[in-house]
Amino acid sequence: MSNVSFLIYVLMMFFFFTVPSASSKGDHRVPSKHVALFVFGDSVFDPGNNNFRNISNDSKANFWPYGETFFKFPTGRYTDGRILPDFLSMYLKIPLWKPYLAPGKHNLLHGANFASGGAAVLPEYSVEGPVSFSEQLSYFENVAGLLKKQIGDEEAKEMLKGAVYLSSLGGIDILFSDVYINGNQVQRQELINMVIGNITQGIKKIYAIGGRKFAFQNVGPIGCMPVVRQILLLESVSSDECYEDLLNLATLHNDVLAKAIKELETQLPGFKYLIYDYYNLLLDRIKNPSEYGFKEGLIGCCGNGTFRGYSCGVEPYELCSEPSEYVWFDGGHPTEHAYAQLAKLVWKGGPKATKPFNMKQLFELD
Repeated sequence: MSNVSFLIYVLMMFFFFTVPSASSKGDHRVPSKHVALFVFGDSVFDPGNNNFRNISNDSKANFWPYGETFFKFPTGRYTDGRILPDFLSMYLKIPLWKPYLAPGKHNLLHGANFASGGAAVLPEYSVEGPVSFSEQLSYFENVAGLLKKQIGDEEAKEMLKGAVYLSSLGGIDILFSDVYINGNQVQRQELINMVIGNITQGIKKIYAIGGRKFAFQNVGPIGCMPVVRQILLLESVSSDECYEDLLNLATLHNDVLAKAIKELETQLPGFKYLIYDYYNLLLDRIKNPSEYGFKEGLIGCCGNGTFRGYSCGVEPYELCSEPSEYVWFDGGHPTEHAYAQLAKLVWKGGPKATKPFNMKQLFELD
């Protein structure tokens, strides 16, 4: 098997890693100053939805040492503790959600998290198992219908209008496409255009249902992920480098995303948004870890191989003694400590972190 084929295979393995009843509408009316956050995306936002999908246990994060730092048990989050949406819910003073796919009753009045490890935007990369973006949109549509039945059309309309819709999309499509290795610039542009086109169509669907405030996390520095560097160490990437072709493709995606979202603002009345610069904020911590209180920016805390890029929690693997000293927890996901820093910037940061608003400002907009 060639190194390119092996890269795609390992990345696939790595990333596949109801409403309460009410006796009357008045029992569950939305309070004044109500806040709700709906989350769409892939493994960096997955709170454990993959636990409830018919996929291999190797494609989940429901085993030790995931969850060791905060929860003290594996929840299905691809890190040692909390992820960025968890920290945002704490800033909003709303409970941490159950994974949307978890059985039992759900309080959806503060939103829901539909994200799934391995979720893609394009149908051809939405392989069986993870909850694709289109499927996540269908779940949201169902939730909107349930809310209208529960609290009434007008109150549900106001809740959906005031909610924020947070997404992390596109990275899986880039990683699973061999265009970034074998394609020319025209083919790469076509790939990105298709990904962004599908994202914007999804945003328009949420808008049609009632959403007005959107928060976008751009694609991170995927060429620096330990799992990518581990595989490409066999080729041309040295021990202290990131894979530039993937960084360039992520940058292209982020540039096109920013232009497309700006265009949506001109097309959709009342549309408000922020873009959170996950790419540069994380890349700066990878390259300059000591400036942010980390000791290691290139190697994962958990896994095997030179960069601990593979198989966190699957024997044989190594585990660092202090995850907070690492930017990466495993081969492709930051530690809780890194997420905590990033969430603080998303919530109340300046224009180097989020534009044109931060999350707090976005929630406060009428």
